[in-house]
Amino acid sequence: MSSIVLPSRISSHKCSSKIINRRVFSSGVDTSSSIPSKETVIASQSILSDQSPVPHPPPAPETFPPASGGKLWSFLKYGLVGAVTGTVGYAGYLSYKCSYEEVDQKAKALRAAASYAPSEDASAIDKYRGLLYSAAMTVPAKALESYLDLRRLVEENVLEFTEPTSYKLLPDLHPQEQHVFTLVLDLNETLLYTDWKRERGWRTFKRPGVDAFLEHLAKFYEIVVYSDQMNMYSFCYMQYVDPVCERLDPNHCIRYRLSRGDTKYQNGKHYRDLSKLNRNPAKILYVSAHAFESSLQPENCVPIKPFKLEGDDTALLGLIPFLEYVARNSPADIRQVLQSYERKDLAKEFLERSKEYQRRKQEQRQQQGRFWWR
Repeated sequence: MSSIVLPSRISSHKCSSKIINRRVFSSGVDTSSSIPSKETVIASQSILSDQSPVPHPPPAPETFPPASGGKLWSFLKYGLVGAVTGTVGYAGYLSYKCSYEEVDQKAKALRAAASYAPSEDASAIDKYRGLLYSAAMTVPAKALESYLDLRRLVEENVLEFTEPTSYKLLPDLHPQEQHVFTLVLDLNETLLYTDWKRERGWRTFKRPGVDAFLEHLAKFYEIVVYSDQMNMYSFCYMQYVDPVCERLDPNHCIRYRLSRGDTKYQNGKHYRDLSKLNRNPAKILYVSAHAFESSLQPENCVPIKPFKLEGDDTALLGLIPFLEYVARNSPADIRQVLQSYERKDLAKEFLERSKEYQRRKQEQRQQQGRFWWR
């Protein structure tokens, strides 16, 4: 700006000096002696400075009114979040309340609505309404189909952990042994007891009479150990089936060993599912200290007193008479026999019934002897 103003000031200064010289020359005054005063130059400079352009302030930026698209986007965003949340919540409710088959049955109506097609003789308005209705039902139907596919995949993977490893846990029974009963035994607090102390760590104790129990009943029964412990060694479980049975049964009276993988996981517990043993349910006896709490078939259970390291424990030996009686007499359905004991102490109840039976038999013999004597 200064480079532009300076030449203009110089040119104006020349013009003013020429005018003054002309005036002086015309009035007869010597121009050589007339020098323009500084006041004139200052005055001209002040005039030029007064005439310099005044700078204008920069224009304010244009402000636009807030667009209504932001509110629309927020509405769509929250609406989408609400729809996804509701869909996930409803899917969780269906998974909890209904089985896969029930959901699939209810989905038939939605599939039919998605594939709705108006009749050929319908009016154009009805066809258009049917097309809109079918299009509106297509998205929920596709979402439900995706949910069913995902649920089927998840349930198939979950079944590997909750169901037994096979629907036939035992091989087929030999044709010549179809009459043989299957005696299923639990391990913990039934045949042995596992204890831990700080000074010695884990130890496993055999129940008194377990050797005689196994050796005697192996003559009459197919003996199976069914435990909820791991099959092989695990850092989380000190008691495990195979190594314990090797030391517990050196004579190999136990035919088969079933472990945690062969149980059914339900409501946070591992249950013995006797229906998967591939045996006649009328010929299965399950002996356990927690029989009714650990089996899905209580009608086959034979309860026994839990073993807690008592030195005078005779519970296993007390069961031998009853089990031998069942094997020798071979009742048609053992479940009816067990039901007659009404969950009582089976060994004591059987002993009392045997004594009562012997007493009645003795009375009959005496009566018959008196009759013949007369």
